[in-house]
Amino acid sequence: MERMMRAFRRSGDPEKQKGAIGYVLAWLLGVPIPILIIVALLRGCS
Repeated sequence: MERMMRAFRRSGDPEKQKGAIGYVLAWLLGVPIPILIIVALLRGCS
């Protein structure tokens, strides 16, 4: 049960949260999801 709870917790890393918010804002402004995926892949998942 505890393992499942850890999977649902938010990341404590503020930099990752800022990045995710940026992608959500871009999507809300009309950037297509495939473009966002390509940008994420080009930036790297570090």
